[in-house]
Amino acid sequence: MRRWWSHVWPPFVAVLFFLAVWELCTSLFHIDKWILPSPVDIAKETADGAGDLWGHVWATVRLTLEGFIIGTAVGLVIALILHLIPFLKSALYPLLILSQNIPTIALAPLLMIWFGFGLLPKLIVITLVCFFPVAVATMGGLKQTDRVMLNYMRMIGANKRQIFAKLELPHALPAIFSGVKIAATYSVMGAVIAEWIGADKGIGYYMMLQKSGYRTDRMFVAIMVIVALSLLMFGIIALLERWLVRWKPKQES
Repeated sequence: MRRWWSHVWPPFVAVLFFLAVWELCTSLFHIDKWILPSPVDIAKETADGAGDLWGHVWATVRLTLEGFIIGTAVGLVIALILHLIPFLKSALYPLLILSQNIPTIALAPLLMIWFGFGLLPKLIVITLVCFFPVAVATMGGLKQTDRVMLNYMRMIGANKRQIFAKLELPHALPAIFSGVKIAATYSVMGAVIAEWIGADKGIGYYMMLQKSGYRTDRMFVAIMVIVALSLLMFGIIALLERWLVRWKPKQES
């Protein structure tokens, strides 16, 4: 418990200090609320609008989870196929990198034109955001398999399936989880971007409404919700990693 607190209190104190400076500056310089609301104003607006905000939060959570699961699955499948078929990896890996050079916000309108304003284009947006870090991390982890153990398993007659299941995949789990944690945080961003383009509910839709009304305080409320969801997604995956990868040696503090 003490070790956990020693890692938590420095960023906790830094955040409190930042909020205190923010509150002090808005008070001393008399900054208008519509330009930069104070943390107290944001907290009050969060409490006052919690009832209306919850429906938007739940819509974004559902979209995020669906897109994250699909994007992670696609990334894992692509990584496994490219790992098992080296020729495909040399041919398609540059295309994977190229897919990340197209801004999601620019691609989303095209998806809406092609697939309409339903759920499918939103899931495609999140999948495009999530699959790449998972695929790259998985391929990197599979590539870094211990060569001594790999040669040993080949010497004792293990086939490719046994080598993959008992050596390559377990050895790659830490790298896979690193990619999944990145994808988990990106999935929230992807969901919000998808909702900006076309939705009738969700945090992205909520932000567009508040922008039109110059409700900066509510915009900050939405940003806080996005940050909280991203941290929650990251924390859940980190706990899952800690439970599944128990053999991973603990890093020295």
